[in-house]
Amino acid sequence: MPNHRCGRWILAPRKSTDGPAAAVHTSDVIAFRLHAHHLATRQPADGLLAVAGACGIQNSPPGSALLALHARVEDVTQGRVDHLVGEEKSLLQTWCMRGSPYFFPTADAPVFTTGVLPTTETARLHLISGVEGALSTLGMGLDEAVDLTIEEIGAVHAERQLAINELGQKLADRIAPRLSPAQRTAWQAAGPYGRNVPLGEAVVHFCVRMLTLRGIVCFAPRSGNKAPFVLLEEWLGRPLPQVDPDRARATLLRRYLRCYGPSTRKDFAAWLGVLVGDVDPWWTTLEGELTPVECNGSRAWILTDDLDTLRSPPEARGVRLLPPSDPYTQLRDRDTIVDKKHHRDVWKTVGAPGTVLADGAIAGIWRPRKSGRKLTLSVETFRPLGAGLRKQLGAEAEHVAELRGASTVQVEFDNAAG
Repeated sequence: MPNHRCGRWILAPRKSTDGPAAAVHTSDVIAFRLHAHHLATRQPADGLLAVAGACGIQNSPPGSALLALHARVEDVTQGRVDHLVGEEKSLLQTWCMRGSPYFFPTADAPVFTTGVLPTTETARLHLISGVEGALSTLGMGLDEAVDLTIEEIGAVHAERQLAINELGQKLADRIAPRLSPAQRTAWQAAGPYGRNVPLGEAVVHFCVRMLTLRGIVCFAPRSGNKAPFVLLEEWLGRPLPQVDPDRARATLLRRYLRCYGPSTRKDFAAWLGVLVGDVDPWWTTLEGELTPVECNGSRAWILTDDLDTLRSPPEARGVRLLPPSDPYTQLRDRDTIVDKKHHRDVWKTVGAPGTVLADGAIAGIWRPRKSGRKLTLSVETFRPLGAGLRKQLGAEAEHVAELRGASTVQVEFDNAAG
């Protein structure tokens, strides 16, 4: 494990601050999270849905979810995932946390839709940040725009699969006649969101994100470079079950804390995609289930039921090639798992690399380059890897190549540390 500045986490007693506190090393926090993320031991093939439901599997860039599942589950193939999504329909993909596309079990859909949806219009604007200026130009609130979109989507989308651009255009055309003359002029004028993209069409794109969290639309399987939307009730043959929103939010926060605990309101807000002042509707549902943790004067929280596992988590061994936006690297206290000097290498806004997980530590980054049926992985390590780990990395690279449709693979180390 890497040597972190925050070497020990102090667990306060469950009911009182009196008496001695138990000390947990940062290495135990890392091991706890790796175990919760199913990165300590790969799960059997029939555990794929449970793994996806731990905290969802982000799928951006497209295809990253397949690699994230492979890092956690035995015998993952594109065909297996396609079957679960397109035929069995037990695995669902839709926009979710931070407005990003996620896979999760269909049975858990209320957790990752209703459980993610903020309770106020202001918080919903934070979740899909960027639409405020357009709504101001239109003199329209977000909820008003979303309601107009919902009222028209059945006529546009019934028994059809439409990519976001086509869906947005058709919905915008149907909404325009319902607006006042001044609104209609602004709605149909070019906006700041893309060349030749009318303002109203861009607003609809933002609104569709709210429709995914309202359980109205979801993604169908990709077709070429397109990720079409479908009406969720038509896709599944049934609507999502109605659940109590507080219960859904509580379940989402439990799953977050199980995977990313000990954590804070601020870090949860960043993972969810809202401001820290927005998270009370989630956090207050679990206040009786949390235990505070002290780390060099900073306080975080863990589920009380997870204390025993946090104190003595199983050790992670072996190598995993994690994709960009892997659930594990979506944590917000980045210093816990990566030395600050490597942050810019690991977390890039554009063109983020994958990461090399070796014996429980982020040991480097990797990038793929495909030419025909050959895949080349360029690996840059943060520390030397022994012969055993290098051999395991090569075996993982072969699996990655297969999942990316390549028949051969070559691993190139870009620095002497490899």
